[in-house]
Amino acid sequence: MMAKILSGKIVSARVKDELKKEVEELSQRGKQTGLAVVLVGDDSASKVYVRNKEKACEEVGIYSEVHRLSANTSEEELLKLINELNENDKIDGILVQLPLPKHLDDKVIIDNIKPEKDVDAFHPSNVGKIMIGDYDFLPCTPAGIMELIHESGVEVDGKTCVVIGRSNIVGKPMSMLLLHENGTVTTCHSHTKNLAEVTKSADILVAAVGIPKFVKADMVKPGAVVIDVGMDRDENGKLCGDVDFNEVEPVAGAITPVPGGVGPMTIAMLMRNTVTASKKKLGK
Repeated sequence: MMAKILSGKIVSARVKDELKKEVEELSQRGKQTGLAVVLVGDDSASKVYVRNKEKACEEVGIYSEVHRLSANTSEEELLKLINELNENDKIDGILVQLPLPKHLDDKVIIDNIKPEKDVDAFHPSNVGKIMIGDYDFLPCTPAGIMELIHESGVEVDGKTCVVIGRSNIVGKPMSMLLLHENGTVTTCHSHTKNLAEVTKSADILVAAVGIPKFVKADMVKPGAVVIDVGMDRDENGKLCGDVDFNEVEPVAGAITPVPGGVGPMTIAMLMRNTVTASKKKLGK
């Protein structure tokens, strides 16, 4: 019996339909919802992501503006723009597309975004709120993953959960969100011993390691929910994930494809965070 395919395209479309209604309601109350995206440099993947975000804003009815800056933009110039967006009433959410050129410090830039406009949830204030479970925004990729896990029909409560990867963007917040829903969580990384033994204990396995087809069938518990965060290229240059889909699908109970799994959910959750910021500004 093959695994249930958890389609991020289908779930994200449903989320965006719900958000479109909320944006219309806010508009009727005189509140336009606005998102500003800042893109520095010419990273090809970042350009694709930004275009997808623009398209999602159009679908949901969110006003959007993209600030495209040259790769040699100085920190002073970028901080000046962020300060202007912080004070701009038309803008509810600010997203600085990562990675930034190497001469710019991600931390300095993110720390200067107002927490209430930090729709990526990367500001230390928002990260701390996630830790204690009293948050306004959730990081977009982990939040999207939680939606897909719920879609699988599996309750997190009491389940053994394993996250491969400990990045600040995915791995760490992912572990916290699973913990908030009473999962028993293990976070694995490059120093983890007997990794396959650990992953094979998982009822819910999240792979966010950045290595093509890293997770094989012998690392997966039969019937597990397998979430693939990877956006990699295989030996033939074809897009693939961190999970060897063809190997793992017959073993898993549910699995996300790449593409069309976690990616669309990340953008849908960015839209949700922007709408949340808009509602908070209105006092709703």
